[in-house]
Amino acid sequence: MIFRPETALYDFEIIREAGEDVMYINYLGATTVPSISGSAVCMARTIDSLVENPKVSRIVFVQQRNYSYDFPQVSLLVEIAQLYTHLLKQERVISVERLAPFACKKCLPQRYNSMNYLILTLLKQDPIGCYVEARRLLREERINAEKLPESCKKCEDNYLALLEKILGLMENTQLVKQARPHIEAYHIGNREVYTKLFNADIIPNFTFTRLSASFPEESEIVAQYDVLSGYDRSNVTILKLPSQPKFLYHITPPEFQLREDYYMLLNLARNVLIEHRPKAEEFTDPERTRQVFFSIARDLLQELADNKKIKLAYRQLNKLAAILVRHTIGFGLIEVLLQDEKLQDISINSPIGQTAIFVRHAEFDECYTNIMPSVEDANSWAAKFRMLSGRPLDEANPILDTDLVLGNVRARVAVIQQPLSPYGLAYAFRRHRESPWTLPLFIKNRMLNPLAAGLLSFMIDGARTMLVAGTRSAGKTSLLGSLMLEIMPKYRVIVLEGTMELPVDALRKLGYDILRMKVREALLKETTEVPADEGIRTSLRLGDSSLIVGEVRSLEAKALYEAMRVGALANVVAGTIHGASAYGVFDRVVNDLQVPITSFKATDLIVVVNPIKTADGLHSWRRMVSLTEVRKHWTKDPLEEKGFVDLMKYNVQTDELEPTADLISGESEIIKAIASNVRGWAGNWDAVWDNILLRANIKEHIVKTAEKLKMPELLEAEFNALSNNAFHQISDKVREEIGLPEGKRVLREWTDWLNREIRKKRLVV
Repeated sequence: MIFRPETALYDFEIIREAGEDVMYINYLGATTVPSISGSAVCMARTIDSLVENPKVSRIVFVQQRNYSYDFPQVSLLVEIAQLYTHLLKQERVISVERLAPFACKKCLPQRYNSMNYLILTLLKQDPIGCYVEARRLLREERINAEKLPESCKKCEDNYLALLEKILGLMENTQLVKQARPHIEAYHIGNREVYTKLFNADIIPNFTFTRLSASFPEESEIVAQYDVLSGYDRSNVTILKLPSQPKFLYHITPPEFQLREDYYMLLNLARNVLIEHRPKAEEFTDPERTRQVFFSIARDLLQELADNKKIKLAYRQLNKLAAILVRHTIGFGLIEVLLQDEKLQDISINSPIGQTAIFVRHAEFDECYTNIMPSVEDANSWAAKFRMLSGRPLDEANPILDTDLVLGNVRARVAVIQQPLSPYGLAYAFRRHRESPWTLPLFIKNRMLNPLAAGLLSFMIDGARTMLVAGTRSAGKTSLLGSLMLEIMPKYRVIVLEGTMELPVDALRKLGYDILRMKVREALLKETTEVPADEGIRTSLRLGDSSLIVGEVRSLEAKALYEAMRVGALANVVAGTIHGASAYGVFDRVVNDLQVPITSFKATDLIVVVNPIKTADGLHSWRRMVSLTEVRKHWTKDPLEEKGFVDLMKYNVQTDELEPTADLISGESEIIKAIASNVRGWAGNWDAVWDNILLRANIKEHIVKTAEKLKMPELLEAEFNALSNNAFHQISDKVREEIGLPEGKRVLREWTDWLNREIRKKRLVV
């Protein structure tokens, strides 16, 4: 809210926002910070404003920082304002007729002064004090009534009835009811009780999103940590409340930890920068646009600081410039949340402004936050996503899927609006890990075990076709990304995605021969992008390559199976699909996506990952629950004709992925098919099993070494790629020497290589 220059101090405007009337009160230029809890004068002015405007749902005091009071708090004051009006107009408590109805003027001055102080002063400035004073006054009047002559009884009874009525009305107000536990220790002038009832959300004047700065009463601190990014530092506190099943994710961003003069600089600079709104063509290179605006912001802030004689250190100047860019051409506090690598999902529900932002935390699952987004910011984000994606978002196209890239941080963004979302805009952000997931990382997090990792690595080298299935947020895409790292870099990889989620850029930096193709989302009706099925068929004309499909949703399923059967017989073909079991995948592919049954047999493996919940429903963990091979002998129903054979199955009692008898006994037709093409493995199950265990042992050794030496970098993609390359070279060397890559020999030489690499890393450090 920006007031006009001629707006007087303490004047207000009422604006309709998100279905509620918001009162903005001008405190720019005031010598004190506005506070309902801390200032009797501020409370009285606010109640005066509410007397004529009782429909207000929220109050915002506008200063260098805005102070917002939400509906539950405002309703307490509205009730007092309505009581004030009732006592003056209906009860006429200050009138002579009410105070001395029997023409007795003897006690009138004293009663008038008492009522004037009680109602005209205390009720607005200190309602709790008014209640306490009314009780004291009634108590004294009852004592005095016993001493009065008979001629004064009638008049005194009338006055006592008036005090009792006032006291009864006040006792029924929510303000008094909520303050009752603290009233006995209360004395007039002490406003500590109001700090328990009124806590403002603090909003810098350059943003509209509200943030609750204080911790709720009775909350217990569970964890605290800092989120660092560039010149920024945000403080995160995880709180547990007795009445809430979810944790509270309480964040204090850098823009809420500044000095008042810095807020003034940011507000002035923002008013200048918003005059230049980036054009759509500028968003074709958003990173370049942000760099340009950052330089402009630094120069502008330095100039304003010099004019205002405010000293700015170099680091502080950069920090303010980053905040300014974030709240002009950026995405405000959404960017701050995305800097927290422990967050996986961010949800903003409609109607915007009436519910807090929700997040999914890696350690504390679903949490609600202390951030209340605004309609203004939500509309601004929608416009920017339209420009960034080049895709429509309107009533005819109420769904927008796109990506958000902020330096090293990447997120998938889903936006919906009316008519699909009847209450307006809503957002869902899926944050991707800055570095790709690896199989050792999944072992560490217990999503799978070393044997499963070794088996998957074996299948990738065996150029099998596979689908990674699971429910929403099960980790399908993350697992597929880790499997891409198992493809030897000498092979070309083509990736097809509607929304760019797979770690293509990271793999390219690691030396992979990889090509990304961006295709049309299944939900989009009209766009210039190529349909997914056409993209897959095009990939078959781009040469011999492994093919990775981000998600199988629609018509591309038929083209994918065409690729499995015809175009990529010597390479890995893999993708993700929604499905809770192997048969669920079959049902979706054949019945929903209309892929012929005979084509479905081109699938070699189905990997299913799902969240596993605790009995209380409060916690969940991502787990790989099955690894199933698809056999080729069946004709109609793979379930009835034993076309699905589990190689590994999750045991919920032991929380472990266990090998099945078919795997241990060597009855896997897929593994036999891989072995049949390898010299020394054909008909030699022991050698094949030895190689699977070798891969498992290497992955496990990486995890144990990383934990023992406190070197988490060993679990990351860069070292995983080095390790895989070393494994293949050592295996090839041993094979040439003795005819087979014998497990013990390869593991011993690989362990020597690992120790040399660790010594190098420590010398570098």
